Amino acid sequence: MVKDFYIADEKKVTAEFFDVDAMNVVWHGNYVKFMEVARCSLLDKIGYGYKEMVKDGYAYPVTSINLKYVKSVYFADTVNIKTYLVEYENCIKIKYEIFNENGELCTKAESTQMALKLDTKESCFECSPAFVQRVEKILKDEGKL
Repeated sequence: MVKDFYIADEKKVTAEFFDVDAMNVVWHGNYVKFMEVARCSLLDKIGYGYKEMVKDGYAYPVTSINLKYVKSVYFADTVNIKTYLVEYENCIKIKYEIFNENGELCTKAESTQMALKLDTKESCFECSPAFVQRVEKILKDEGKL
């Protein structure tokens, strides 16, 4: 389990037929798709999903993804993806843990997204003030700030 984080979320995803290879194992590239579903859930929990980003004038392209495959996921398996926001001021950094139905860890991952102003396409070295404020409001409400 990730120990140092600000906000956590969980999302269940089922491995569909189009996610697997000929051996009924989820193709390695589709774990990134699972991460995206879970990331959207976490951002929605914060109140700063992709539509809110655009309204705020920002995009957050992914700058890095790291994955460690531990155990295979198969066709029709439902996995529980735990997401943890570990950085929110200078970038959006999220750690992921993907567990199978038996609670066994299948994949560990991390993604980093950098703020980009939509009007100028300028890279930012800080997240949007609106995003930071939303995260800090949740932290304050939870007594973590």
